[in-house]
Amino acid sequence: MGASANTDRRIARTKRALRSALIELMEERGLDGVSVNDLCARADLNRGTFYNHFHDKEDLLTYLEDEVIVELESIQEEMKGLTVLDLMRYRARKKPLPFLVNLFDYLREQGDFLHAVTGKGGDIRFAPRLRDSVCANLIQTILHERYRNNPSPFVQYYVAFYASAYLGVIQHWIETGMKESSEEMALIAMRLFFIKPGESITL
Repeated sequence: MGASANTDRRIARTKRALRSALIELMEERGLDGVSVNDLCARADLNRGTFYNHFHDKEDLLTYLEDEVIVELESIQEEMKGLTVLDLMRYRARKKPLPFLVNLFDYLREQGDFLHAVTGKGGDIRFAPRLRDSVCANLIQTILHERYRNNPSPFVQYYVAFYASAYLGVIQHWIETGMKESSEEMALIAMRLFFIKPGESITL
């Protein structure tokens, strides 16, 4: 195996170790209480290795957050051809939308990071990023075609309302240990969108 492949593996191991260390330390003492020395000690790395890759702990955190957002945005590519008719067909058959299952699968994979970064000791900037890049796009996609990208204030308030609500659903799932499967969460996400005031709250 070539030297470049070994180097790539070594870099990947280093970043995984720093990711795990950051998650553990954020859960234990919050982001503000974490130093580069703490990260290096927990990851069993020297400071030189850390600074070969990142300027400071904020740079590491931004790198990890950006990775999540980029991956979530690629999953959302599956939404582009979705119509309201497609949504109604899946709903009538009580089948989860495949891209929603994939979305929750990925959120589960990143559950430890998301729990730490959206928790009380995490990064207060990340939940709004998640809302704007994932939840708002989701709502825009499942709106009737004539309302997509509609600039009128009420449509924008509607999107903001549901985007915040869906962020709350994701955060509640993460905070409660992700007990429901991705398929169950996809069905819940679809059902919540169609519940009317006063209607029975059942799946």
